[in-house]
Amino acid sequence: MESSVGWYESLVDYLGSIDPVLAALYATLFTWFLTASGAALVFFFKTLHRGVLDAMLGFTGGVMVAASFWSLLNPAIEMSEKSYPSMPWMPAAVGFLLGALFLFGLDKLMPHLHINFKEEEKEGVKTQWHKTTLLVLAITLHNIPEGLAVGVLFGAASLGLDGATIAGAVALAIGIGIQNFPEGFAVAMPLRRQGVSRRKSFWYGQMSAIVEPIFGVLGALAVIYMQPILPFALAFAAGAMIYVVVEEVIPETQRDKFTDVAVLGFIGGFLIMMILDVALG
Repeated sequence: MESSVGWYESLVDYLGSIDPVLAALYATLFTWFLTASGAALVFFFKTLHRGVLDAMLGFTGGVMVAASFWSLLNPAIEMSEKSYPSMPWMPAAVGFLLGALFLFGLDKLMPHLHINFKEEEKEGVKTQWHKTTLLVLAITLHNIPEGLAVGVLFGAASLGLDGATIAGAVALAIGIGIQNFPEGFAVAMPLRRQGVSRRKSFWYGQMSAIVEPIFGVLGALAVIYMQPILPFALAFAAGAMIYVVVEEVIPETQRDKFTDVAVLGFIGGFLIMMILDVALG
């Protein structure tokens, strides 16, 4: 137990000693790697039981909701108590709303198709793009706030502000990475089921998370060079994640007979992320 804790502390110390933008890049490359690892399971399995898929999606939603509060909204409110003593709720409320509206706009503009949805249910602007492309774009949309959240938290921690620590940023990256593993499989397997080759299914599955390192770096840069926006940025990432959960993840799990399994997956994901943040953050 001590060796595992020592390993974690060494990792936190190392990431805290390097440039925060580089730390955010490393952390989001880790989350991308776990997505790719999950997608690689398509080489070993031919099918995925619908109940397992719904449980995976529910787990993803639970992690995202827990991370939105413990890793993002709570630190944003703590920081605002000094900067905005008369209205400590204001940056969190404004940032949360803007994050949700940002994803709302992307959802209306970017052509995409949610997992488990029929092709005629595609969203965004009308396009003749193939169903495979639309499925990948849906998960790519989903991963933008995750990368942004990790990057913003690393940037916040580097500034030494109340409520944000490198340990908390690492815990967030671990939590998002854990839920990215089944998510990678959940993307690749439906593609395989549609007749896409194993290699292409893996490629599309891992590519869905490539936006996480990009937005992780952008998030860290934004808060480091525009420090006053920090609590707004944390809440922005939280609002974007909650929008994804409510608009995308939960509806995807409620279209078959395994809704209870999906709820249990959600509870499991929420508990794991909460424990990670409290114990390690």
